[in-house]
Amino acid sequence: MSVPMNTSTRLLLACLLSMVSALACANTLERVRASNTLTLGYLPDFAPFSAQDGDKANGYAIDLCLKIADQVKTELGLPALQVRYQSVPATDAISAVDAGKVDILCSPTPPTLERRKAVSFTVPIYTAGLSVVVRQGAPQTLLNVLNGHVARTGPTWRATINQGLTNQTFAATAGAVTETWIRQQMRSLGVVATLVTAETTDAGLKLVADGKADAFFAERMLLEHLLNTKSSAGDLVLLERIFEYAPAAMAVDRDDDDFRLLVDSALSEMYRTGDIDRAYDKYLGGANDTDRKLFKVYALP
Repeated sequence: MSVPMNTSTRLLLACLLSMVSALACANTLERVRASNTLTLGYLPDFAPFSAQDGDKANGYAIDLCLKIADQVKTELGLPALQVRYQSVPATDAISAVDAGKVDILCSPTPPTLERRKAVSFTVPIYTAGLSVVVRQGAPQTLLNVLNGHVARTGPTWRATINQGLTNQTFAATAGAVTETWIRQQMRSLGVVATLVTAETTDAGLKLVADGKADAFFAERMLLEHLLNTKSSAGDLVLLERIFEYAPAAMAVDRDDDDFRLLVDSALSEMYRTGDIDRAYDKYLGGANDTDRKLFKVYALP
């Protein structure tokens, strides 16, 4: 049975729909002002950068995002601004920013051209390094290649590489830039090997520990943290070699220059005042000389 709407009800419904539409189309700061809430998106299993902590979150990137929240409070004149934490899976993190479900993705993410089609990125907050974990007692031929201890000149170079990599099973986090990098390396070297993916870094380490993968490639700081905190990681070894470096940043709305400017201003100020150093000391084991040189490069004048 349908109940006809009177004129007042129709007008009220039309107003509500127009308000929802306007809010959805508003830029980030307008949306935050209207809701009095800043929503921080984060990966819940990305320690020491971001991790779930009850109904909140903690970690290096979370501390930086809270400083940004303070800047938003000042900019909008909202001292009672509410900060909401929203965990997102890695596979949906970029789409959560694109759809406005979160105002900023705090967890550091390497910008790629594909990701830039959907979101924009702040100045870098961290320089990621790609490393690899293997089991203790891994074949010496595999260790030689992964450690870079093979001849890099002469006609047998590719064959020497393949001798250590062929018929191995490698693992990477699903959808991460590491997965793309491994596939490119396998194609360029003509390596006949298997690549499997895991949803999280922890799951990737388990693949190696359980003998389902021979090596797991991921961000070095994530690997170090898990190996140092998990008792089940005793049979795993993190090799010293860093294969690639990549600046990692926070993701924000692609079409919102005002919000990105505010975030970049807050981050640049943190670089200049030493807040970044203190966050590094607290979560990442301290900044080295190379890190501090990059701080000066990443901060905008």
